[in-house]
Amino acid sequence: MSKILLAIIHRDLLLAYRRRADVLTTLFFFVIVVSLFPLGVGPEMKTLRLIAPGVVWVAALLASMLSLGRLFSADYQDGTLEQMALAPQPLWTIVLGKITAHWMVSGLPLALMAPVLGLQFDLPPDALTVLVISLLLGTPILSMIGAIGAALTLGLRGGGVLLSLLVLPLYIPVLIFGAGAVEATMVGISPEGHLSLLAAFLIFALLATPFVSAVALRIAME
Repeated sequence: MSKILLAIIHRDLLLAYRRRADVLTTLFFFVIVVSLFPLGVGPEMKTLRLIAPGVVWVAALLASMLSLGRLFSADYQDGTLEQMALAPQPLWTIVLGKITAHWMVSGLPLALMAPVLGLQFDLPPDALTVLVISLLLGTPILSMIGAIGAALTLGLRGGGVLLSLLVLPLYIPVLIFGAGAVEATMVGISPEGHLSLLAAFLIFALLATPFVSAVALRIAME
């Protein structure tokens, strides 16, 4: 199973490299949304520090959603997904590999870019550190929840809108605790509670979402 998992990750990363424009679109969207807020709100540092956690997290959430529609659709359209489903390995292993690759090209870069963008809001170093940690814990959850939505809407007309309606309510707890960890740090409260809940969500999502997504994919392909 580890071999097929690594093979799927390598394959999807290679395909993402060949379609660099799609990956860069997600990153540019994240940068532009975060960077426009200081220009629109004004130079008042107190206000910028107050809104920074929510702005960065909402931008990361929306940016991660941009690539969800491509998670399974390309393989579904060319028949590759059906061949994967016929493989002797469990389908959830293949799904987990695709989710991991999706996070590596859409979630991980956002977390690494967040400290640079956080400087625009005059965030202190400890808040920037917590921001990165919260994104590293939260963005995989967004990818895993999004995989369920992408599988449920696979092949449907207007699936992009339906996908957004399905996953956005499930993203709200991640958004609340991710931004809340940074806000707690800025007011002098320990962020461990928020980060612990994000870690618990991550473990639960890791245990459940690959299997749920695999079942949804089999239903979509029937």
